[in-house]
Amino acid sequence: MHHTAYAFDAYGTLFDVHAAVRRHADEIGPDGQLLSEIWRAKQLEYSWVRTLMGAYADFWQLTEQALDFALRKIPSADTGLRAKLLDAYWRLDCYPEVPAVLKALKASGAKLAILSNGSPEMLEAAVKSAALDQFLDDIYSVDAVKRFKADPSVYDMVTTGWRLYPGAVSFQSSNRWDVAGATKFGFRTVWINRSNQPEEYQDFPPALILPSLEGLLAGG
Repeated sequence: MHHTAYAFDAYGTLFDVHAAVRRHADEIGPDGQLLSEIWRAKQLEYSWVRTLMGAYADFWQLTEQALDFALRKIPSADTGLRAKLLDAYWRLDCYPEVPAVLKALKASGAKLAILSNGSPEMLEAAVKSAALDQFLDDIYSVDAVKRFKADPSVYDMVTTGWRLYPGAVSFQSSNRWDVAGATKFGFRTVWINRSNQPEEYQDFPPALILPSLEGLLAGG
């Protein structure tokens, strides 16, 4: 293990963003996967557009608005499931390897944090539901700067909070655009390419590409 400071994106990296829809798959029907993909895509789109406009709204509001759009886009999905889906989003499953990886990194003496678009309340709920709070030193939410990733002020929260140079921080994200933003900021970046997506943003490459977080324990 070569780093002593690790920051992790939350949604898609530690927590499975599609778990909420999957939990109610039988009630949603055959278009559940498409519903979940649209929900996630719109959630992110709204964060980028609001940052560009300078019109911040917290991530929970964007999550609600994105689900409303997805339900309108997929008429086969029962809008009566809205409350259940939103409730499930507060208790997303973490990926199977996450607790063991965080525990091992923490035991090595490394500092660990989440750096996320999520609101403080969302992140606290997800972390406690997955019992990850025992491994984390800090949880950094963009709510503190009122701008979303990949704005540089988001990544600066970690370096300012920990009083470290960017290169001393290993940042892990499953979102390639997030990795690009963090790379430009100066973090050492690791792209957790869980779904085998093609490479992009070639001018801002990650230091390492892994299929899961387990590779961090092999010195990644």
